[in-house]
Amino acid sequence: MDKRGSRRKSAARTKRAGRASADKPHSRVRFWARRVAIWGGALALLAALFVGLAVAFAARSMPSYYQLKATQTAQTIVVRARDGTEIVELGPSFGKWLTADEIPQVMKDAMISVEDRRYYSHFGIDFWRTGGAIVEGITGSRSRVGGTSTISQQLARNVFLNTNRTLDRKLREAVLAMALEAKFSKEQILELYLNKVYFGGGAYGIDSASRKFFSHPATELSVAEAAIIAGLVKAPSRYSPTADIDAAVARASVVLRLMKEQGRIAPDVTVDPSAVNLKEEAGQNSVRYFTDWVLPQLDLLLPETFEPIEVWTTLDVGMQRAATAAVQSNTPDSAQGALVSMDRDGAVLALVGGTDYVETNYNRATDAMRQPGSAWKLFVYLAALEAGYTPDDRVIDTPVRINDWSPRNSSGRNVGEIDLRTAFAYSINTVAAQLGNEVGFGTVASMARRFGISSEINTYPAMVLGTNEVRLIDMTRAFAGVSAKGNSVEPYGILKVETGEGELLYQHEQARSTQLVPDYVAAGITDLLQTAVATGTGRAAQIGRPVAGKTGTTSSNKDGYFVGFSSGITTGVWMGRDDNKRVGGLQGGTAPARAFAAYMRYAVKDRPVEEFDTDLQLPEWQLEPDDEYMLGDPEDYYFIDEQGNLIEPGTSDSPREDPFAEEFDRTLDPDRQRAPPVVPAPRPPQQPSRGADGAPQAVGDDFLDEATGTRSEQRQPPAPRSTN
Repeated sequence: MDKRGSRRKSAARTKRAGRASADKPHSRVRFWARRVAIWGGALALLAALFVGLAVAFAARSMPSYYQLKATQTAQTIVVRARDGTEIVELGPSFGKWLTADEIPQVMKDAMISVEDRRYYSHFGIDFWRTGGAIVEGITGSRSRVGGTSTISQQLARNVFLNTNRTLDRKLREAVLAMALEAKFSKEQILELYLNKVYFGGGAYGIDSASRKFFSHPATELSVAEAAIIAGLVKAPSRYSPTADIDAAVARASVVLRLMKEQGRIAPDVTVDPSAVNLKEEAGQNSVRYFTDWVLPQLDLLLPETFEPIEVWTTLDVGMQRAATAAVQSNTPDSAQGALVSMDRDGAVLALVGGTDYVETNYNRATDAMRQPGSAWKLFVYLAALEAGYTPDDRVIDTPVRINDWSPRNSSGRNVGEIDLRTAFAYSINTVAAQLGNEVGFGTVASMARRFGISSEINTYPAMVLGTNEVRLIDMTRAFAGVSAKGNSVEPYGILKVETGEGELLYQHEQARSTQLVPDYVAAGITDLLQTAVATGTGRAAQIGRPVAGKTGTTSSNKDGYFVGFSSGITTGVWMGRDDNKRVGGLQGGTAPARAFAAYMRYAVKDRPVEEFDTDLQLPEWQLEPDDEYMLGDPEDYYFIDEQGNLIEPGTSDSPREDPFAEEFDRTLDPDRQRAPPVVPAPRPPQQPSRGADGAPQAVGDDFLDEATGTRSEQRQPPAPRSTN
């Protein structure tokens, strides 16, 4: 009995010990849980105390309601042309201040629905909304319509802070939002917000926005109009009804849906934002394309400032009008056009980014990436000239095959032996391909980089025909470098910036110029460019004084280019469709060249006629004994008459026989019949020839005869250079 009892007692002790051992880990967990809870609670209490003190301090030091009401934090920018003429004023428009009672209830409901649905239940921060944003960040979903900031946070940011996306700024924003809630009523905060928030187009506050978009005060806002205005806060430029009505209507539909879901309008109410009558605006001057390009540069040029400033620009008002008219009147139907014009120092004189700024504010002059076609041959021939070619060198136009690529000429034929000048003037593709293959496609790409092409460049063989996409402003810059005799040109649009009181904040300093190619290369390419306008594909660009330029046409007539210069002004013109579809009859030598001529006739009218320096001073390594006759032979001397035309003395005025001119004319007009040669009437010796418009041509007929290889000479021409 005793043994059995002892055995039972021992078993009981063992069982109790096992239970104690099993309970020990749980005891440790409970112990540490209690400690974490205690310390966490203490830390939370300290954090709450700290936040409370910060909020109390911020609320105490915060301006009064009336001070906030009277203060408008926005910057006015007056943009002036180079002569001081005010061309546009950008900046705030505040409209009439509306009290909480004057603001329509539909406007309050629309704004709260889309920006802060729990506005009346939180104290400055919507923790539910913030938590949802954190979950979305972890899961990757994007179910919310708006952001995480409450109306109070947005007001704090707009009034006291900047828009930097930093943790420090967000924390200060949260403290200030709670301080606003502590100091002001919900109605006061909403009143301040609706009268101060930015709605785009320089409009601050709902009254200014209503007048801008709907031509009536905000007190008369309808439900649909209120939805449109409320939808602007998220992205004023993207959803502006004057810029993109479809985007504005789509955003307003979202606002209306949220209002119904939150019970702020009846579910059965039908509201059609597309039926809203918008304020009719006269077509804004295309100067806005220029200001859109130039004003963002202020962020790099000036320290942060909110005081009113005046920006003096390089824009010439008369040239801008002429550029706008030239683009609008010459651009084919359903197509777009762009123009950039700059002075010899890079000052942008005119810039047009499209045919209608109100219809589309996309800047095709500075942002669009399009193929330049044969205008790209500028870099091919620059590389060839630098490698030792001269305009008079003979080359052979023959079918060519480079790897699997076989380019064809636009005429569909090859003409055999010609000089480099003629090959460039008539944009012969096979010669360009041979030259590119000889000098190296990487060399051509490097030359383009040298002259300011900043976009990506591939080095496939077809690149010699302009398959790389470029910006019009970059191509214009490259040709301006040639006009500057091979020196670098940096485009700029701001001359100086002053405060409203006349304090100078910024003054433009001319960038140091770099020689990109030797003088003889610049002279040679200018010779080629001048001939392309005088007798080649760019004849429509003639303006009665020396012009040098190049046409460009892409496959299927999707893009038309003309870039050229005269009297120190370089201008580039592009035309095409935004969707990259074909434009019937579009060629660089047609509409773009005509737009160039129309603009340049005005642009250079007050400038003296300038002759191009095409005299090749070749380096010694390029001179051979057999070429000595090319230096100083009296028969090769050309002089300039009082009209500024190149004339060769001692030659007759025999009619010109250009083997390419007729072919080029039939390309522009397929229905044109081959006509018999016409002998012009006799004219006094040394009298400059006249173009179709009656203006003197850039060069004389005899000079052009020699340039195209049609002049009969007693002397044997140089032997052709093989480009294979």
